Amino acid sequence: MQAIVNVTENWGIGRDNRLIFPLKADLRRFKELTMGHAVVMGRKTLESLPGKKGLPGRRNLVLSRDESFTAPNVEVVHSPLQAVFATGAEDFCIGGASVYRVLLPACDRVYVTKVLATAEADAYFPDLDEDPSWRIESESEVMEENGIRFQYVDYVRANME
Repeated sequence: MQAIVNVTENWGIGRDNRLIFPLKADLRRFKELTMGHAVVMGRKTLESLPGKKGLPGRRNLVLSRDESFTAPNVEVVHSPLQAVFATGAEDFCIGGASVYRVLLPACDRVYVTKVLATAEADAYFPDLDEDPSWRIESESEVMEENGIRFQYVDYVRANME
């Protein structure tokens, strides 16, 4: 499994169930990378999506403890283990914070959009720069959109060749 995330300099990912810095270029990259793959998300992430339904062109798995939860265009799984067994190496964890925390150990790659700014957040992604089990595989040039500077940084497990 892989993860994909948009973070601030202090690894903030959201506030009030919304992205802190939504960027068109980042959303395009997200769509290109995840299209045709399964995406695993939590219920709150699903509810933040347009129409509160699964993303088109992808198999949508929602991790929820609520046995009665249903939503359009999604499969509900009730444990992280179910999510891992229902996905493959090319599939994606797309959030939120608690889903990232529980599924990150099952991930071999993380596609990070690093916004070169800080902002108040109420949800965070683990700081991969401080975790010796992760290393940077590639970094893009710094780009700018609407005055917001960002870059793509791809991480892989440190023990991967």
